[in-house]
Amino acid sequence: MKDFGLYVIITRPVLPYERIAEICAEEGVRMLQLREKHLPDREMLAVCRRLAAVTRGSGTKLIVDDRADIALLGGADGVHLGQTDLTLEEARRIVGPGRIIGLSTHSLAQAREAIAQSPDYIGFGPVYPTPTKAIPDPTVGTQLLREAVALSPVPVVAIGGIDAGNLHTVTAAGARNLCCVRYLMESPDLRDRIRELRRLMDGAAG
Repeated sequence: MKDFGLYVIITRPVLPYERIAEICAEEGVRMLQLREKHLPDREMLAVCRRLAAVTRGSGTKLIVDDRADIALLGGADGVHLGQTDLTLEEARRIVGPGRIIGLSTHSLAQAREAIAQSPDYIGFGPVYPTPTKAIPDPTVGTQLLREAVALSPVPVVAIGGIDAGNLHTVTAAGARNLCCVRYLMESPDLRDRIRELRRLMDGAAG
């Protein structure tokens, strides 16, 4: 899998789910993840199906956090696994050979272990402190991020506390793929913020 740039994660958004998917598809965002841990299973599946109906046929890949079963039943393009979720091999048995599987990592040791499983990409973070998780993992900082990017043969997605104000420190560490969760989900101006972040990323790459 090649680098894909901005990775949008849906977590308690102010905009409707389908509107987020529409904007991402229209703006050419290549990765969109549904991460709503508070939703009951049936509602999560229903949301997944609605998002998949929007992104299907576009350049936007829909990923479901944690739940390989919902990814399969909901018609998503892949699943993202945390450190306590199913193993990649177990998830692959559920979703089949054609879907994307990403793995979360929070240290270089975890990154190495994840890479050995041949995922499509790995997440690495939190780079900066973030309240997105109820029990946050320790921050990794930009130096460890730089090392993770250097050792990984697959795309590394920087995540955790990233916004327009500190994005330059993340790209300076070599990250070419990143998530800005709260910065995007807490604003009704999603399209403008996506464009702003991509301009900053394009400027750093240039």
